[in-house]
Amino acid sequence: MALVAAAIAAPAFAQSAASPAPQPGDQPAAAPNTPQAATANGPASVDDIVVTAQKRSQSLQDVPIVVTTVSHQLLQDAGVKDIKDLALLAPGLLVTSTSSEASTTARIRGIGTVGDNPGLESSVGIVIDGVYRSRNGVGFGDLGDVERIEVLKGPQGTLFGKSATAGVINIITALPQFTFGMDAELTAGNYGAMGGAVEVTGPVSDKLAASLYFAGRERDGYFDVNTGAGPRTKRDDTDRHFYTFRGQLLYKPTDTLTLRLIGDVSRRDEHCCIAVITRPSQAPAPNLANNLVAALGGNDGNPATPYDRNAYSNRDDRQRTRDQGVSLQADWQVGPGTLTSITAYRDWKITGGFDADFSTADLDYLPDNDSNSSQFRTFSQELRYAGTSGKLDYLVGGFFSNEKLRQNTSVLVGSQFTPYLSLLFSSLVEGKPDPTFLRTGLTFPFVGGVNYAADSGSVDRYRQTDDTYAIFTNNTLHLTDKLDFNVGLRYTWDDKSLNTASTNIGGGAGCGAANAAFGILARVNPAAAAQLAAVNGTLCLPFLSPGYNNFTDYQSENERNLSGTAKLAYRFSRSLLVYGSYARGYKAGGFNLDRVECTVGQPGCAPGSAAVNTPITNTGFPKETNDSFELGQKATLFNRKVLFNTTLFYQKYAGFQLNTFNGLVFVVDSVPHVVSKGIDADFVWFATNRLNLQGGVTVADTRYHLSSSELADLVLRTDFQGGARSRLSLAPLYSASLSGTYTQPIGETKQLRLTIGAKYSSGYNTGSDLDPGKYQTGYTLTNGRLGFGPTDHRWSAEVWVENMFDTNYKQVAFDSGFQNVPTNATGVLDAFLGAPRTFGGTLRFHY
Repeated sequence: MALVAAAIAAPAFAQSAASPAPQPGDQPAAAPNTPQAATANGPASVDDIVVTAQKRSQSLQDVPIVVTTVSHQLLQDAGVKDIKDLALLAPGLLVTSTSSEASTTARIRGIGTVGDNPGLESSVGIVIDGVYRSRNGVGFGDLGDVERIEVLKGPQGTLFGKSATAGVINIITALPQFTFGMDAELTAGNYGAMGGAVEVTGPVSDKLAASLYFAGRERDGYFDVNTGAGPRTKRDDTDRHFYTFRGQLLYKPTDTLTLRLIGDVSRRDEHCCIAVITRPSQAPAPNLANNLVAALGGNDGNPATPYDRNAYSNRDDRQRTRDQGVSLQADWQVGPGTLTSITAYRDWKITGGFDADFSTADLDYLPDNDSNSSQFRTFSQELRYAGTSGKLDYLVGGFFSNEKLRQNTSVLVGSQFTPYLSLLFSSLVEGKPDPTFLRTGLTFPFVGGVNYAADSGSVDRYRQTDDTYAIFTNNTLHLTDKLDFNVGLRYTWDDKSLNTASTNIGGGAGCGAANAAFGILARVNPAAAAQLAAVNGTLCLPFLSPGYNNFTDYQSENERNLSGTAKLAYRFSRSLLVYGSYARGYKAGGFNLDRVECTVGQPGCAPGSAAVNTPITNTGFPKETNDSFELGQKATLFNRKVLFNTTLFYQKYAGFQLNTFNGLVFVVDSVPHVVSKGIDADFVWFATNRLNLQGGVTVADTRYHLSSSELADLVLRTDFQGGARSRLSLAPLYSASLSGTYTQPIGETKQLRLTIGAKYSSGYNTGSDLDPGKYQTGYTLTNGRLGFGPTDHRWSAEVWVENMFDTNYKQVAFDSGFQNVPTNATGVLDAFLGAPRTFGGTLRFHY
């Protein structure tokens, strides 16, 4: 192991350790605990960088794709444990999480899927050892002993399948070795962080090798929590408690056959993720209480000081995650090529709830039991044959996946929900706050009043099955010694079916009484009714609606899609490759796994209409496609010591899938057109045998392209606050990174290594509705690591810091539940914050 200190910043193109090329089945040939890998301080030239972006081993500079490859050494030095850490290594890659770590979303060039709704598939695919993970959150977790990670930008569906319209994060873990080796690591840091990992590998026989990896980590929360009257008792939040175990067998019965069996189990038991208030109510009506939570004796925080990390929540947000699976890869040299089979089964489940109003008032919550859980059980099989015949490199294959999604959702109201709404609506109608308004002021004695019983609300069960079949091919014809033509095609069959069963605790009585009272008010006091018409939906939100009493629904959809790629590459010399490419990406359609009903303000849903609060039985949305064009060059300069790659790109998305939370419900919409265009530029400089520099810049102008009627439709359905050419949320125009590693010998047997890295992102809006209050200004994150130890890497002692300057930034801002009245533009905003500064020390041992 090397003792590098590294912070993370650059697109680490040149951080792949020099090692033999991977085997035909995409297996890395040298694990990091071999003597060769352990003594390597890093690559010495661009020629050391090998990738499998096209599912065959190639030099990075020969691949006509934008690829960022990150080696085992850099991952170790940077402290990368999951895909959120990985984001700091590549410009153009942004990873955020919201109400749970399962709601983790990766974005490339400003394109990604909001992760709160499991009905939407990912725009950035995650593949671990050849096995596709169906959602970004499912791929979140300790990555274990990783040989390298490849970040591929642009649509990659030809070889990696559907739901890779923006790119792919391809993770390759280390193989077991036929020589004994052991690595161990102990880490401690602030916020009570403690953790460790150990890996043992070696031969079982002359044909069978094994490896075992175990890691456990824990940390206190970043936030201090005021729990009010409870029932929550835990006083901190966003902590970490997990362990992971991974075992592998590598069997080589003959010179032509290799089998690799992998099994892994991970468990997490954490409290995550809490939000803080960032903007108070901007309501223009002077009679509307600016803080109705305070009027109830509660507290939702100080919007002027969100980064004091004082949070407020009377309900628990404990979350338990189970992730386990097994895969078998077989590589068999048959004839002129290699036949590869990858069979896998994955079982992932998260159970947990949270305080939906993020305050000490008891308004609404999701209980932390199986009534709020998501589970994916996925079986997949890939079979492909790759070889070379004359001037043709060819690959053909087939793929099958059966995914079973089990989603349970329950949203319940607390004991103060009725008084809270009474304060809200009495301020609008009577000009003064009255906590008894819904029971007295809105109704008449013969109506009986409006009351929402504590712990009443929704109980929903979604059971979705997704069968995917595909055939694909990818071929490169070497027309001359300098000119290559690549073409690939993939035909996909995607069949989804969804069974929904819903009911209500309390039978939706509060909503029923509110509708009756509203009908009377409309006849007796039309002026008051008119004031309430715009916000009447709050009294009968879908999770309160009696229309879902004993409701069942069945939906299905079948999609057929042809996608592919074509690339032309010309090598002017050994040092310069120029290429142009076209690719079409495909992301399957699906169903909104949430209650959707006819609400006041929507077409055909006028106040008093019989359609109001009627469930909408068709919650489907269509596929998303991406037509991408790239023109790039890959230059290797100064005696193979400098890599300088640039790519111009233009991507046009049709049917872009948008998931928006408007403070009351989630809304899924299909946006007709989104365009992303710009440039990726990356460099690596092996300046001396002691100093390496690397960096990159991504300029991605990612915007909606809507007509006036399309914009009006989007505003109507989602409360969108942007314009027809607005930049997408979480899509910075500029993203840049730079890092440097310096090694200083200490005597003849010791060395000191320092790595400093920084990543800059320009400003962007963090809310999918583009509320100006959700804007995040540009910021820079800086990390550093300093390591000392012997040059044979038998041990190392390191100190490290992440977010060195304690930079404050929002991950995602959103409309606070029930505090977005009378409009979203004037309501309270909450936000999930980025991590604060952390620091600590690490000891590593290698044998």
